[in-house]
Amino acid sequence: MKPLDITEVARRSNVPASTLRFYEDKGLIASIGRRGLRRLFDARVLERLAFIALGRASGFSLDEVAHMFAADGRPRIDRKVLAAKAEDLDRTIRELTAMRDGLRHAVACRAPSHMECPTFQRLLRAAASGNIGTRKKKTLA
Repeated sequence: MKPLDITEVARRSNVPASTLRFYEDKGLIASIGRRGLRRLFDARVLERLAFIALGRASGFSLDEVAHMFAADGRPRIDRKVLAAKAEDLDRTIRELTAMRDGLRHAVACRAPSHMECPTFQRLLRAAASGNIGTRKKKTLA
C-alpha cells in the first residue's frame, strides 16, 4: 500500500496536521519517512487514529490511550480498565441526569421563588458540599 503524506492523513482522518505532529511527538503514531518536508505515514495509521479518537471520545487521556498499545504497536486493551471507565461514565450519567431533572423541576416549580423550593434547596446543598458539579479526574493505569 502506498504511503500517505500528512495532508492526506489529515484529510482522511479529520485530524489536523498539527495534531498528527503532536501525536507523533507523544509516540502515539509514527511516520515512516518524508517526501520533501512532509511526513509520510503507513496507511494503517488511519486505523490507529480511529482507535485514538474512540479512546478520547470515551474519556481516556492521551497517556491512557498510549498505554493501550503494545510495543509492536498493536492494541493491548486491559478489560479491567475498560470496565472502570464504563463505571465512571455510568456515575457521570447519573450525576448529569440528576442535575437535568433538578433544572427541569426548577423551571416548572410553583414556589414563589427558587429559594423557597425544597428541591432547589437540595440542589444548592449538594453543590455546596461538592456532591454535584465537580468532576474528580481519576487516572486509570
